[in-house]
Amino acid sequence: IFDYPFTYRSEISEKLTSGDFVKAPFGSNEITGVVWPHEQKTEKKFKIKKISKKINVNNLNSSMIKFISWFSKYNLVPLGMSLKMCLLNKDVVEKDFKSEFNKFKIKKKKNQFSLNNEQKKSLDFIRSFGNNYNVTVIEGVAGSGKTLVYFERIKDLVDKGLQALILLPEIALTNQFSRRFKEFFGTNPAIWHSAATKKNKSIIWKGITEGEIKIVIGARSSLFLPFKNLGIIVVDEEHDASYKQDEGVTYNARDMAIARASFENVPINLVTAVPSIETYANIKNNKYSFSRLINRYNKANLPSHQIIDLKKNKLSKQSWISSETVNKVKEHLKLGNQILFFINRRGFAPYVLCKNCLKVFSCPHCSINMVYHKHKKNLLCHYCGFKSLLNRKCEKEKLCDFIFSGLGVEKVFEEAKLLFPNEKISIFSSDTMNKASSKNILEKISKGEINILIGTQLISKGFHFPKLNCIVVVDSDFSSHGYDLRSAEKNIQLYHQLSGRAGREGKTSTIYFQTYTPNDEILINISKNDPHAFLQKELLLRKEKKLPPFYRLISLIISGKNEPLIMKFATSIKSKLPKINDVNILGPVLAPITKLKKKYRCRILIRYPKNLFIQKYLSQSLNKIKITSGIKLEVDVDPINFS
Repeated sequence: IFDYPFTYRSEISEKLTSGDFVKAPFGSNEITGVVWPHEQKTEKKFKIKKISKKINVNNLNSSMIKFISWFSKYNLVPLGMSLKMCLLNKDVVEKDFKSEFNKFKIKKKKNQFSLNNEQKKSLDFIRSFGNNYNVTVIEGVAGSGKTLVYFERIKDLVDKGLQALILLPEIALTNQFSRRFKEFFGTNPAIWHSAATKKNKSIIWKGITEGEIKIVIGARSSLFLPFKNLGIIVVDEEHDASYKQDEGVTYNARDMAIARASFENVPINLVTAVPSIETYANIKNNKYSFSRLINRYNKANLPSHQIIDLKKNKLSKQSWISSETVNKVKEHLKLGNQILFFINRRGFAPYVLCKNCLKVFSCPHCSINMVYHKHKKNLLCHYCGFKSLLNRKCEKEKLCDFIFSGLGVEKVFEEAKLLFPNEKISIFSSDTMNKASSKNILEKISKGEINILIGTQLISKGFHFPKLNCIVVVDSDFSSHGYDLRSAEKNIQLYHQLSGRAGREGKTSTIYFQTYTPNDEILINISKNDPHAFLQKELLLRKEKKLPPFYRLISLIISGKNEPLIMKFATSIKSKLPKINDVNILGPVLAPITKLKKKYRCRILIRYPKNLFIQKYLSQSLNKIKITSGIKLEVDVDPINFS
């Protein structure tokens, strides 16, 4: 993939302008290209090939070309790779899909949704900034009706013939969102994500370029769709770490959405229950406008918080649910409430070891333990996907005698079945939720056919369960990972979202935290229900430590099969990086998860002031580095994951 445009000449009859799609010879193939506005200057003499033909589709507008160019420079991604993200399988769609567009037509219908006073004020506030570029944060507790506010704002703009893009962090969770969308707009949403069929992608891509499809709901990649007349971008759950793409082309879709809105000169709404620390800092600096919904829709109360101290309420042997918790849950079941046991670990047990030889089952390809999944009867590495059966010979030539240590969602499920034998119990995690089963399970939960849910983080994201009024956090241990500077922030956001699943229909609800550390600062912050107090304190800490959002970070990840070789190569890279005042180059050090997918990994971390566009200097240095055979160099601008 190249980082510069190629020179061609045109002898075709049609006039070409920048942004036009064309077919042109490249090597021995004919490929799709875009007429680029900047010519590559060179002293070299070379034969100039001819463009074959102009493709009959709408061109890329100048704002999209500027965005792609900026995206390439900011994220240190080759220009060709950035452009490829706007195309469909390296190509464009010429076919006519006029009849297929009809299913996405917005229907004029009597609005059955009425906004309360708080929502009306929020909508008026957002409207007051007009239709040009501005960033407005809509913050509101879960269940406060933020979605309705931005639906109304989108309707304003679509009625004027403009288009809208709604970004969601996890497109697999769109079933309930799609239903609400259809109720409001009277049509099925156009949904764009990696698992969509080729035909659906072709229809949406063409409909977007022709302005026939007005609203797209999409995952990260939808940000690169070439809209004909984009009028607004909405980033729902803006704080969610899933907006960061860590494989292939690395970028943060939330930050890139803000950049695209700026280039397109359209408004962007960031929607959240608890803002990310970067967004909160921009609110405090008056860079972003801010509207906050304090109350839940229909005046439903937020759940109360109770801490169950496991030092006082000791757990029985081989048990993870205390007797006090069992009594509380039984009271809720008598009232007809649904229960959620929350444990943010997939599988049955995160450690499997032999009590004879004391060896743990670890992944042969990664420096990490394998997790036992009893449901699937195998061990699984959650990083590379390696699977293994549970049989192994001990050093003493006997079969290993296993101990299943630690806690996973399947273990809680087994205990819940023993404690509540007459209840209908189901697991809600990414291992059990595929496209077919998720719809079925969600319907059963909504109808009250499942009494007790055992769920992982997946359940915290945007679901509406009418009868869920009791949540038990089985293991409230918030000790942070030493390598994750955002662990406290992520915990606050996760547990605020989680508590937002309870009591949405107005009934009294409670979230119980089982813990050995009742005085933990994060736990106290969660129970106070005031995330701003935490965010303010976290900002002061980040400023003192010269961390984002006050400084920026770029991570260079060097990987290969030979550990000494990657460290030697990383040291040589460090010596070639630009030396600039107030820029710190930290490392190289081995990554916390040293080996991943058979490759050893080390990191160099570059910390630099916000006002410095260091990418300009860094790209010059990196372009001069000759990559040693068998070594891979990845660049992660604004890293979120440090593992």
